[in-house]
Amino acid sequence: MATPTADRPSIPRDVRPAPGGGRTVVAAVLAVGASIGVGELVAALVSPAASPFLAVGQGAIRLTPEWLKETAIAWFGTNDKLALLSGMVVVIAAITVLAGLASRRDVRPGLVLVVAMGLLALAATVTAPTFAPFDLVPPGVAVIVGVLVWRWLHGLAVGTHGTAATPAAEPGAPAEGERVGVSRQRFLTTAGLTAVGAVAAGVVGRVINASAAGPASVTLPPAPAGAAPIPVNADFVADGTPPWLTPVADFYRIDTALSVPRISTNSWSLRIHGMVDREVTLTFDQLRSMRLIEAPVTLTCVSNEVGGTLISNGRWLGVPMRDVLALAGVKPGAQQIASTSSDGWNANTPLGPLTDGRNAMLAFGLDGAPLPVEHGFPVRMVVPGLYGYVSATKWITDIEVTTFDGFTSYWEQRGWGKFGPVKTSSRIDVPRDGATVPAGRTVAAGVAWAQHTGITGVEVSVDAGPWQPAQLADEPTVDSWRMWRLPLTLAAGQHQLRVRATDRTGAVQTGVEALSIPDGATGWHTVSVTAV
Repeated sequence: MATPTADRPSIPRDVRPAPGGGRTVVAAVLAVGASIGVGELVAALVSPAASPFLAVGQGAIRLTPEWLKETAIAWFGTNDKLALLSGMVVVIAAITVLAGLASRRDVRPGLVLVVAMGLLALAATVTAPTFAPFDLVPPGVAVIVGVLVWRWLHGLAVGTHGTAATPAAEPGAPAEGERVGVSRQRFLTTAGLTAVGAVAAGVVGRVINASAAGPASVTLPPAPAGAAPIPVNADFVADGTPPWLTPVADFYRIDTALSVPRISTNSWSLRIHGMVDREVTLTFDQLRSMRLIEAPVTLTCVSNEVGGTLISNGRWLGVPMRDVLALAGVKPGAQQIASTSSDGWNANTPLGPLTDGRNAMLAFGLDGAPLPVEHGFPVRMVVPGLYGYVSATKWITDIEVTTFDGFTSYWEQRGWGKFGPVKTSSRIDVPRDGATVPAGRTVAAGVAWAQHTGITGVEVSVDAGPWQPAQLADEPTVDSWRMWRLPLTLAAGQHQLRVRATDRTGAVQTGVEALSIPDGATGWHTVSVTAV
């Protein structure tokens, strides 16, 4: 042991200054990153639904209060999932940095963080509705990798992997037996290699997931003869309405899946059971060999605010729901079906809209192509006239025929209505709220909808004045939205425009304002414009 000198006094180990926090922060970030990356890779190889990172996110969605979900949809719209994942990254990064700073003297704070994150992922995995024993493998491996990487990098950062072996020869040199850290270059090299490995593991995992057999591997059967063509005058795009058929890339998407399920048509099957004469299981080939229908249907999210954009129109190809249910034979007394997706989400749908002759279907095609993965590939439900939360189950794998009391769905448990009929609504697309328009002649235009009832009239009021009837585009089907336009003359100054629709029953859209919970928003869409 070296003896103290006047130039270099001995410093007791317990009062020796702690190493700078920069290295331990880097070590903590890389340990957590390696854990997440390896978890993604192992999940892709073993159980894609058991990604530890996404399992925690899905758990957060299940536990989030309904008012907060609605707020997220109102703020972020179809980017709500990106917002959640980004928020998770920010929170994890902040906690990891704090744990790294707290670990300058002691390995335990960072160790506690890595283990706690692993336990959280394990808990989220076990409580997932689709949990299977193999789902424990990805979070289990992830936490082991995180602990090993953390202990190794922390040791390099603070010097626990080595001590000075010889007495100090120069002032300021480490004393014999004193802990020494590795050189800055060696630490950065090791950290860099760890970062590359973590990123590579995560990317490879995502690539494996994305490479699963998808829509590109499917050839659709020919559409049935007799499908009505789209009328030339179905929209007023030149005046600012959306196109009658929504481009697939613009089709709204609202669901609870942080990562869309990747299901091969070879492995997909649909089980129909419950109050039926005989249980039936259909493969994809069996389903598409049945009688087909192709029909345009507008889908609407119950979370759509007055004037909102969570509505789209598509031409769907599939098998009538009434034919599928007839295969199993629905028993007397049955009132609804409970449909479940491959990721465990479920919905309840009354039997009436599924069997009354409307174009309710199990769809596998959209606008002449296989369903996109994000919109339910390989098979989803489409039911005209009902909001999506009670009818539009994506990635569907199970149908149970039951009674109203026999099943309570995901959203019904969270305070939403049981039946979800679409409410007669309308929207002003042009001019936009807050827009400046030329004084004098201008055109207001937009859309109205009352799926499976149909729209017979749209009216616009300027500055609370009399209601003026708008021109309607052709209506190819009562299951789709209908476009409208109205030329107006506006004097210079501020103006307020509002719109209302009338459906085929003669019911006029209500002006009473209500939030979307529990069964859809109501009120007249109103915009303010300035004419100059």
